[in-house]
Formats: sequence, structure tokens, C-alpha cells
Amino acid sequence: MIDIEEKIREEFYSIITDSKKEMFDRIAAQRTDYLTVVLENIFQEHNASAVLRSCDCFGIQNLHVIEKDNRYKVQRDIALGAGRWVDVLNYDQGEDPTEDCLKKLKSKGYKIVATTPHEKDVTIHELDLSQPIALVFGTERRGISQKVIDMADEFVKIPMYGFTESFNISVSVALALNVLRQRLEDSTYNWKYNEQEQTLLRIKWCKKILRSGDEMEKEFRRRLLH
Repeated sequence: MIDIEEKIREEFYSIITDSKKEMFDRIAAQRTDYLTVVLENIFQEHNASAVLRSCDCFGIQNLHVIEKDNRYKVQRDIALGAGRWVDVLNYDQGEDPTEDCLKKLKSKGYKIVATTPHEKDVTIHELDLSQPIALVFGTERRGISQKVIDMADEFVKIPMYGFTESFNISVSVALALNVLRQRLEDSTYNWKYNEQEQTLLRIKWCKKILRSGDEMEKEFRRRLLH
């Protein structure tokens, strides 16, 4: 049986430039969904955009955005095109988008880790990485909601050594991802996308850079399946 997705990837690769092929192959091999980021009610556009950029830089493919009270907006000059490559999953429906988001992540095997000073917290260096992690960050002013606290499996903090009580949220995300990415790199966990997942990612990226990419994919499938 032929691998349809791989054949579709080959069709797209026959169209795009060699430099794009090399870039997609190299970056897809470094992508992960083992570690993901959740933002709850972020209202400052520059922070939202900076977080999206950090996710791309550290190879985080999915960013989950809870929009119960505030809309998630991206400033293009800060995100620098990261929105083309990172998938943003929005939760803004129903009575409790926070609960919907966290339940969905739990059902997929994620451990919900809330970033907040807490009596039972651990540092970002001590966090157990033996299962997929969903790192939840709250609003700039109030932090995470009580719902996140109630549903969290663990609490984590970033060590600080000055008078200020907390980092800016975009800085917090970047610091946390930097540490956790390096820890995963040094681990023996199977945390990167497998070959099939990478193939699907390459197809998705090809569609983003080609006009009528979705229609092209449909035509490739039609030809391959008939």
C-alpha cells in the first residue's frame, strides 16, 4: 500500500525550491508537541506576539490560546512571521474555555503544569519530563485563574534572585522553553515528531507558501487515489 501522505509531500517538493525543501526538512526534524504552551487571557499584543515567536524559535509546534475575556492578537513586526509556522489553537466557545482547553489536553496525555509560585511547586529545572507537558501561563496582571489552579497537575516556578516578584510573561515563556528544550535534548525521551508527523508538517508548510495550496493538495489526493 502506498504512503499517500509521503506521495503528496513528494508532489509538493517537486514544486518548491531546494532551499525551502532543506529548510522544511531541517526544521520539521526539530519540531515537538511533547512540550506545548497554553496562554490564558493574554491581553497585551506585544506579549502575545513575542510568545508566538518564542514557540517557533524553540521548536514548539502548537500554541493553545484561551480567550475567555481577552482576544489574542498578534503584532506582525514582533512575531516576525512565526504565525505561519506555529499552529495556534483557540478556545473561545462555551461557558468555560479554560476547562475545555485543559480537559482536551489531559485527554491527550498531557500533564498540566501551571506557572505560579505555590507551596507545592518545583523549579523549571526540577520538573518531571517523563510525560508530555502543557505549560500554562496566565494574564500579565493576575496570573493564572483559579480554574487552572484547580485543574493543574503540578506547579512550576522560574528561580529569581532580585526584588521583583515576577518576569514579564513573554520573558517567562522564553526562559521556561529554553530550559525545558535543553533538558529534553539531554534526555532519552521520545519527544520529537516521528517521520509520519514530520511529513504532515512539511505538507502543511508547503501549502502555506503556495497559492491555492489546499486546492493543490486536493488534486494530488484525487490523482493518487484514482
